[in-house]
Amino acid sequence: MATVIDGRHLAAELNQATAKRAAKLAARGIKPGIVVILVGDDPASLIYTRNKHRRAAKMGIRSILKKFPADVDQATVMAAIDQYNRDDTIDAILVQEPLPAHLDGLAITNAIRPDKDIDGLHPTNLGKLYANQPGNYPVACTPRGIMAMLRHYQVKLTGKQATIVGRSILVGKPLAALLTNADMTVTITNRHTSNLRAVTRQADVLIVAAGRPGLITAADVKPGAVVIDVGINRLSSGKLTGDVDFAGVQDVASLITPVPGGVGPMTIASLMAQTVDLAEWRQHGQE
Repeated sequence: MATVIDGRHLAAELNQATAKRAAKLAARGIKPGIVVILVGDDPASLIYTRNKHRRAAKMGIRSILKKFPADVDQATVMAAIDQYNRDDTIDAILVQEPLPAHLDGLAITNAIRPDKDIDGLHPTNLGKLYANQPGNYPVACTPRGIMAMLRHYQVKLTGKQATIVGRSILVGKPLAALLTNADMTVTITNRHTSNLRAVTRQADVLIVAAGRPGLITAADVKPGAVVIDVGINRLSSGKLTGDVDFAGVQDVASLITPVPGGVGPMTIASLMAQTVDLAEWRQHGQE
């Protein structure tokens, strides 16, 4: 029977540490600031951004929620990013996905200053990550949270096999770079991967971020593997579930994340921690 990774407990510990760091900055007259740009009225995005806003306020982080209607034009969004790029009270800029189809998301991402790129998606930051360069730069918050989980539970990575189900730029690709940099052998799969089970069963660490409820069953998991479920799916019953059949896989894995209460809380906690990181790095650069 697998040990269940308590993402809520880990997130609470991280939030406490982040709040202390924010308080130290406040004592110097510096308040970390984040702006979240939200386009449209997607219900899940509204809940998510509201939770981020409330969490930031509790931790001493200045938070701005900039909302635009779903039919906003590209120039208006780009102008807002330019405004916050030049605003010295803002350390982090986040554009909430998904964006309406008429907007050029890539151009919007690339317009964010690399040192304010809280999602770590600017080509400059992605390039540094893939090159495993030293120094301070942001990385995607969900992969950052997952790496913190693995460290906390002392999961051995060096020389081990990792399989990631899902190749998104927010999770799969940056996480592959982080695991590769940790000396793992990494395989990224996608919907075109043939014989997926043969690939997933090789994994010592299996991360699933496909957005398909119940995709991974006990038969897909190597006995004793660490299983990280990034999926968040709402069933017709209203229940939240992941991409992993938790009940079945728990009997096979050594460690497993639940949904909810696993990766999600660590993603938001990592977002807050990285906001303070960006403030500290920027102040250090100005001193």
